[in-house]
Amino acid sequence: MAEYNTDVLIIGTGPAGSATAALLSTYGIENMAVNRYRWLANTPRAHITNQRTMEVLRDLGRDVEDEAYLFAAHQELMGENVFCESLAGEEIGRMKSWGNHPLSKAEHLMASPTIMNDLPQTFMEPLLFKTACSRGTQARMSTQYLSHEQDADGVTSTCLDRLSGKEFTIRSKYLVGADGGNSLVAEQAGLPFEGKMGVGGSMNILFRADLSKHVAHRPSVLYWVMQPGADVGGIGMGLVRMVRPWNEWLIVWGYDINQPAPEVDEAMATDVARQLVGDPELEIELISANTWTVNNMYATHMQKERVFIMGDAAHRHPPSNGLGSNTSIQDSFNLAWKLAAVLKGQAGEALLDSYSVERAPVAKQIVTRANQSISEFGPIFEALGMGEGVDPEVMQQNLIARCDSTDEAEAQREAIRKAIAFKKYEFDAHGVEMNQRYKSDAIVTDGQPEPAFDRDQELHYHATTWPGARIPHCWVFDHDTGNKYSTLDLCGGGKFTVLTAIGGEAWEDAAKTVGDELGLDIAVHVIGPRRKYVDHTGDWARANEITDRGCVLVRPDQHVAWRSEGMAADPAGELRRILKSILAK
Repeated sequence: MAEYNTDVLIIGTGPAGSATAALLSTYGIENMAVNRYRWLANTPRAHITNQRTMEVLRDLGRDVEDEAYLFAAHQELMGENVFCESLAGEEIGRMKSWGNHPLSKAEHLMASPTIMNDLPQTFMEPLLFKTACSRGTQARMSTQYLSHEQDADGVTSTCLDRLSGKEFTIRSKYLVGADGGNSLVAEQAGLPFEGKMGVGGSMNILFRADLSKHVAHRPSVLYWVMQPGADVGGIGMGLVRMVRPWNEWLIVWGYDINQPAPEVDEAMATDVARQLVGDPELEIELISANTWTVNNMYATHMQKERVFIMGDAAHRHPPSNGLGSNTSIQDSFNLAWKLAAVLKGQAGEALLDSYSVERAPVAKQIVTRANQSISEFGPIFEALGMGEGVDPEVMQQNLIARCDSTDEAEAQREAIRKAIAFKKYEFDAHGVEMNQRYKSDAIVTDGQPEPAFDRDQELHYHATTWPGARIPHCWVFDHDTGNKYSTLDLCGGGKFTVLTAIGGEAWEDAAKTVGDELGLDIAVHVIGPRRKYVDHTGDWARANEITDRGCVLVRPDQHVAWRSEGMAADPAGELRRILKSILAK
């Protein structure tokens, strides 16, 4: 008999595990989260925090969202990606990144009530973990997962208390493996993967030094250092990343994956920092150094009966595009409401099958994109005359040649500009971040055709209420106070939501009837003049793709479950049909 019992056991308290715990506790589901270490992230690995992730934090509560902004570097400080010979040396070029180009900023403002930011994992994890524990999660640190066995009724997991050295068992109805890129849960569940681990080698050097004089006039998160003759393997060049403006930094430096990983001591770290910053006298305060491998692997299926994987356990990739923690937290937003619905008896277990169907394609997409972004540095090297196999002295001559007044130099300058601008597919890929459209049994399209992307779907977010897409963001206004709320604020919170307008009141009655039958608290908002929420700007009417008598049914994760473009002959019958289908009742 197990020593401990819980509804959901979560292995790992990184962004995925802590977010899952926070959401489940918010939904009133008993859960336990274990971490093999004594505390949370000790390095600021993930940091780019996109709008969709901020929407998950906003759904957890404005206090959670506000605390994220409090500790984050603001979007404006994320600035422009700078390409240079060193921080003190000559700048080669730059591109406006992370929604800071005026046209991109407009798209960001129109797409979401939230703001992209730079929140290192050392701040994100404690925020999510604290939220989870304060709302009811039972947490155990210094607790190592060893194995699990599942049966028809649940999962028995064996863990090791690393303080006492004693093994013990935890019985749960469901097990979530959020245990990182070397996931033991994924391995023991026998889940299938495609791709390859260890395709490149990199080292991280985390240090403190005031570099304000080199960077404050050109804010950026990432300074890409291109040095002819330097040993830049791994991701292709040296990277100086801002952790805290402007006195905490992380250098990423490649090494040959076919050779033993280097020992990064203080002397080596100082030498590398001096080389990339371009200051031979620079003194640094070394915080830590470690090596890691670039991976290109994703799970083609993310669950086995009562066991699920998420985060880096399911998608293992380089930090390109800043997708890692974002995708991890969004995995949790997809799974948590489904677990809650099943555990509360509101849904059949078949609902849980939609988790892998919906999220495995996202895992493949982001692993592919992140690795493709590495290869897209090639044109920059080629334009600079720094291609593979070129002699370092010739590289230096090629760099100098771009300053000439010849036709060849003019063509080279144009090639450099184009190659840097093309990196928007890594550093300003708004569509990659926001365009997920789910297709599963937890979505009902009723044959409505999927709208085509009218612009590049990796670069631009396409708002639609087509079932499977995230509900579009529009500001609506409280009739009594005049305060504005996003349409996303009207949805989520662990509930299904019906959005309709004047003339669609029958949907409100239907939601009450069907909700009572199915044990669901369905939120309903009739948007229009003299109602609780008013569409003063008309933005919602333009975006919702239905008539006033129609409705949009939104899932707890803010993705559209179904829509009716007009009034149904039997609104209650339609809602009953849809919800029973989605919830596998």
